[in-house]
Amino acid sequence: MRSSLRSVAALAAAAALAVSLAACGSGDDWSRPPPRPFAVGTAGPGFVDPADPPAPESTATPRPGSWSDLHPSKDYRVVLVASGEDRPAKNLVAAVRQWAEDEDVDLREVIAERPSEAVPSITEALDMRPDLIVGAGNDLIDALAAVTPSHLSQQFLVVGAELAEPTENVTAVDWSGASFRGEGLGMSSTYDTASFTAARCAAAVRAGVAAVLTGVTGIVLWLDEH
Repeated sequence: MRSSLRSVAALAAAAALAVSLAACGSGDDWSRPPPRPFAVGTAGPGFVDPADPPAPESTATPRPGSWSDLHPSKDYRVVLVASGEDRPAKNLVAAVRQWAEDEDVDLREVIAERPSEAVPSITEALDMRPDLIVGAGNDLIDALAAVTPSHLSQQFLVVGAELAEPTENVTAVDWSGASFRGEGLGMSSTYDTASFTAARCAAAVRAGVAAVLTGVTGIVLWLDEH
């Protein structure tokens, strides 16, 4: 009887160890430093040339679809920080989630339910130490402008808006119907919520990530055509 009990205990311990080891090796465990991310594939003709990149804070207009064949490496760690219940914010969030699913990206989310939660939400994302933080929602712009200069080793991507004075670690994707740059500058006269279509938001996410992966950061990608 005692021998049987010892056998059952041993089997249980082995099973627990197996589960523990599996968890440590899964993409869900962010306690260990991630493998260095890299680009899979290449950007097509007409994308931003990493050998002759645009100047910091400048605007580049990539050829539509030139980013389509460039992807992140497996288990690329991304934190989406989102704020807002309007159509632009919802469509941007949906685009990031779909991209993450399509690309096998390890995505986590932090939702700022009100503007006062923007800075704490970004700080929470920073504490996770992801490969990339994606910001979606106009309520985050002023907070991102305040936080990002102090964390130059962390890459940020802003979709559907931009920072007035981005540092080298902040890349933005914008278009004529978007281009919000913070409360101090007001809303652009061309701002149009209808321009945040599913197709444009999806293109913005992919183009922005392609720029980050190729090291062309600190600029604005302009996507009037996508």
